[in-house]
Amino acid sequence: MGEITIERVYDYRTDPQRPGAAFLVDRLWPRGVGKEDLEGVTWEQDAAPSPNLRIWFGHRAERFEEFTGRYRGELDGHPERTEAILEAARSGPVTLLYAAKDPEVNHALVLKGWLEERLE
Repeated sequence: MGEITIERVYDYRTDPQRPGAAFLVDRLWPRGVGKEDLEGVTWEQDAAPSPNLRIWFGHRAERFEEFTGRYRGELDGHPERTEAILEAARSGPVTLLYAAKDPEVNHALVLKGWLEERLE
């Protein structure tokens, strides 16, 4: 089983020597990032929160706890949306890429925890 890490997409650099798989887990393509910047990265937009949940959350710290519960509920209801990520994580390291500014309040943290529970 591989380790799951998260990284802000704006800090990510494609490196053929980097082990494992990388997945962009945002519903929307990040501003200012070209497709060529993420060569070899798989865009798993369905693993992101639903549009309504994303808009409601708005990356507001005071909503993070409730957002976490709601997002986990979405993931529980549609585990197939993360199957490619789980499959990759079963065989090696995985990097989840996200665009949110706050490294402490974002959906990638929730997704990472949810995925790790499924790998145990």
